[in-house]
Amino acid sequence: MSESIRTNNEWINYAVLASGAGQKLENYNDILLLRPDPQIIWNAPYNLADTKGLSAIYENASSDGRGAWRMLLDVPPQFTIQWRDLIFSLRLTAFKHLGVFPEQAYNWARIIDLIKKAVVSGRTVKVLNLFAYTGGATLAAASAGAEVCHVDAAKAMCERAGYNASLSGLRKASIRYIVDDCIAFVEREIRRGHKYDGVIMDPPAYGRGPKGELWKIEDKVYGLVELTKRVLSDDPIFHLINSYASGLQPTAMSNVQRVALRDVKCRVEAYEIGIATQDEAIILPCGASSMALF
Repeated sequence: MSESIRTNNEWINYAVLASGAGQKLENYNDILLLRPDPQIIWNAPYNLADTKGLSAIYENASSDGRGAWRMLLDVPPQFTIQWRDLIFSLRLTAFKHLGVFPEQAYNWARIIDLIKKAVVSGRTVKVLNLFAYTGGATLAAASAGAEVCHVDAAKAMCERAGYNASLSGLRKASIRYIVDDCIAFVEREIRRGHKYDGVIMDPPAYGRGPKGELWKIEDKVYGLVELTKRVLSDDPIFHLINSYASGLQPTAMSNVQRVALRDVKCRVEAYEIGIATQDEAIILPCGASSMALF
């Protein structure tokens, strides 16, 4: 088994049951879903679409990423899964995603440990979470005692993050939800002189900004890291980049951090993140992370 891929197996009611032939069979709190995954290039142990009790199959994705769910059983419009004490509300979407990336649990666990160590020492820890989606890293940081600024350009994502916080008993946690373009927000924070002890970013591989400007992570990520360096506190704790771009390797991201942060004393770790499946021989590769530790 590869030592370079990192996993976390603390999900209470989520699991990958089987994989193969470009598909993964997942159990979300007893809702069985079959979704495509282009990195699953090995054979399936059986025809996964024939799984007894299968609830829905995602298929026919078009060039814009939209597809459709073929319903086999009734699936509620909203359902939940739990990691440690954190609860996430999920739903089927036309873009295949459900509202959480389970492989990120490895990074959540690291964030929690780093923040708790600092909080126990008496520090007030402030964390900036960019492209924050439905709040997995936000909830992890808040649960450890950090003050979190959650930034996402989509209002619906910020609203879902707030709902997940309520489900997780963190309604009164110190979380600010900001609906804004992440780069524009960081530029304003620099002008305001606001500082953070931890920065998390999960930028999309490709997309359009609020004014139609093209975003490609290969072209933009270095500038973004340089920009966020300017909001790091005088005694920072961590700086984390996540990427799902298939061509962007962990080492490339770690090199970005090493160059952009070279005047700040830090140690950089790069690694693949994945999900252990019920087949002990198989770990699903799900993306890459690079973490600078100060």
